[in-house]
Amino acid sequence: MSVGLIALLDDVAMIAKAAAASLDDMAAGVAQAGSKAAGVVIDDAAVTPAYVASFTPDRELPVIARIARGSLFNKLVILLPVALGLSALLPWAITPLLMLGGLFLSYEGAEKLLEKLGGQTHGETPDAPVSDGKAFEAARVKGAVRTDLILSAEIMAIALAEVADKPLIERAVILGIVGVGITVLVYGVVALIVKADDIGLHLARGGTGLRLTIGRALVQGTPPLLTLLANVGTAAMLWVGGGILLHGAEQLGLAAPAHWQHGVVHAVEMAAGGALGWIAGAGIAGLVGLVIGMIVAGVLHGLPAVLRRA
Repeated sequence: MSVGLIALLDDVAMIAKAAAASLDDMAAGVAQAGSKAAGVVIDDAAVTPAYVASFTPDRELPVIARIARGSLFNKLVILLPVALGLSALLPWAITPLLMLGGLFLSYEGAEKLLEKLGGQTHGETPDAPVSDGKAFEAARVKGAVRTDLILSAEIMAIALAEVADKPLIERAVILGIVGVGITVLVYGVVALIVKADDIGLHLARGGTGLRLTIGRALVQGTPPLLTLLANVGTAAMLWVGGGILLHGAEQLGLAAPAHWQHGVVHAVEMAAGGALGWIAGAGIAGLVGLVIGMIVAGVLHGLPAVLRRA
């Protein structure tokens, strides 16, 4: 074998090793970024079923598919270029933009809570007569994709913070993989939850023994589960929105509220364990989100009436 061919094979082997090392680094980056965003992923999975509830069974999966496509568009077409551009050119703008998203989530959560407590309903809901089914579905999908944009922005921002020291191309690949993987995971889980009663009905028909028991449990348990998830989704909007605002204020120099939250969480963790500490922290963030969301809702709904009277 000629010396030139041996040198070429050595070069190929070195390139292969470098590529393998790069892939290992990207895999580690994906795992690290994805795990850090897990909390917001749970919130996303809890919020979404509320937008699908009460559609006819034949429209549930198509609606989920439309929301999932919108979520992918949010992450890959809107947020990925914006995140990379801001991290390179205007890193200081990321926190204020995320805080605007936190304001929106707080407002959405507060408005949904007011509706649950008997306040005025804004727009058609599944419990009210729907005058135009296609328009109603389009509005629900638009609302879900709009909320997903805020949650996806938080996911991408958390992921970006974990890989900020990596080269631009590697950052882009990691954020793209995280975005696609999280979207598939979230909307796959949502589809299973929403169709659980149909799966249970299929198992129960003609089934006996364990199959019949599981089928009945799925049929009977799905409606309460969807109601629970709708309530968790509302709470998630408030605690994620409030958490974004607290963290953003800390980043911008107003650290006292976040420090007080951290102090309460630490005290509860020392006294009762990590799980109750997390609940305490989420409760404080949710309260912040609720108060600020109520203020925003009051301004948005009260100001037009004041202007009309004026």
